[in-house]
Amino acid sequence: MTLQDTFAPPPQDPALGQIIKLAVLAVGGQGGGVLTGWIEDLARANGYAAQATSVAGVAQRTGATIYYVEMAPWTGGPVPVFSLAPSAGDVDVMISAEMMEAGRAILRGFVTPDRTTLIASTHRALAVSEKMAPGNGIASAEEVRAAAEVAAQRLILADFERLAVQTGSVISASLFGGLAGSGVLPFPREAFEAAIRAGGTGVDASLCAFSAGFEAAQAGMAPALVPAPAIRRIEVTGPARLRAEWERLTARVAAFPAPVAELAAPGLRKVVEFQDLAYGTAYLDRLEGLLPLDRAEKGHAFTREAAKYIANAMAYDDVIRVADLKTRAARFVRIRSEMGATETNLLYVTEFMHPGAEEIAGMLPAGLGRRLLASPVWMAWIERWFGKGRRLRSDALPGFAMLYFLGGLRRWRLRSLRHAQEVAHLDAWLGRAMEYLRQDYDLAVEVLKCRRLIKGYSDTHARGQSKFDRTLAGIALAAGRPDATDWARRLREAALQDEEGKALDGAIRTVRSFL
Repeated sequence: MTLQDTFAPPPQDPALGQIIKLAVLAVGGQGGGVLTGWIEDLARANGYAAQATSVAGVAQRTGATIYYVEMAPWTGGPVPVFSLAPSAGDVDVMISAEMMEAGRAILRGFVTPDRTTLIASTHRALAVSEKMAPGNGIASAEEVRAAAEVAAQRLILADFERLAVQTGSVISASLFGGLAGSGVLPFPREAFEAAIRAGGTGVDASLCAFSAGFEAAQAGMAPALVPAPAIRRIEVTGPARLRAEWERLTARVAAFPAPVAELAAPGLRKVVEFQDLAYGTAYLDRLEGLLPLDRAEKGHAFTREAAKYIANAMAYDDVIRVADLKTRAARFVRIRSEMGATETNLLYVTEFMHPGAEEIAGMLPAGLGRRLLASPVWMAWIERWFGKGRRLRSDALPGFAMLYFLGGLRRWRLRSLRHAQEVAHLDAWLGRAMEYLRQDYDLAVEVLKCRRLIKGYSDTHARGQSKFDRTLAGIALAAGRPDATDWARRLREAALQDEEGKALDGAIRTVRSFL
């Protein structure tokens, strides 16, 4: 016997090559447990030994729940001993119920080009980190797709979520169909359908979603989709006098240059919906005052951006706006639809309201509100009474009536302190942009775009306005330089990177360093 024979690895058990290893990544509400149960029942009903385990995640904060199934042919005798969790480089089938979860599976090594079939839904369920970003924090699904095309031996992509919703089911059923359509498991379609029927709950809807998923997998990988821009069509109803006034406003918009009218039309709808037709007239008056100062050779970029951001500034979020939105019939219809409620279900809707003392003062007439803001005693008293968060049942008459009353205060909104503050801030911002317009057109456009930093209400609004003011101060430092426009863009993008504004502070320090 040679030394090489002494240390040679033991021969591999041929049975190991018969084990099929399948993992599922799904977040709460996607039916990952149901899908895993179907797969396990499918295997056992067709003469396979099977074992299913799960490792819980925390939704999309630290990852989805990992469901793991191992199966192997079994004709009696000792039951195979299966692994409890997947290992990197050792997964035959990876099912991801959301696009970013497919990316996480690739990063963890569960998807390999030598063996793994990746079945993933192309829809997005945004992670908390994506929603928290002040700017556009949505991760690129196309980058995940490109990585999947390299990492997987075989790739099946489709919007399994949409297929399930269209059939009145959940994504677990359409993914089960995708698994059957892939042909990666040695079972016929009828065996998959039998596993669904054996479950006994929601069979018809699940079979419809299964069929849609099966056909999608059979059709092959779905092409990358570029969503078409949504076009909002409005049918105006109401008294003839008001409809005639609306037509006059839309005619004014139609007279604008095409690039301006493209954004002025939705801007007009936004401000009129926020307040009234007279408010829409004021909006168009502002745009018509800017247009003569603009340049046609620049595509009227200044007035175009103003059409968007002036509308946002005029339709600010306040307590009145929030209450109005919370009591609209369309909202309750949407909530019932999202919850899957029917006429036989009781649905309770609880609103959390936490207005600060500044917001309460902002609802008052401008003069009175300013006096209260200047009085620490009164502000402390208001904070003591309203500073605690309150939960209101908007599905019950008392809570709904209170919110409906607040929403109805829109007719007095233009006399409030908050409105006076917003108008003053809007005028100062536009004035700054017009000052730059005379000497640096592109810089003036960038200043208009900075308005996107301000959004929300209460603390969110205060943080946004603070970053807005700091950004304009940084732009003022760079004004007059040949690269001032580039620095304005960098400062704005830095302000959108984090909630605290640390990136913005760093960018401003950089600007100061070359003064």
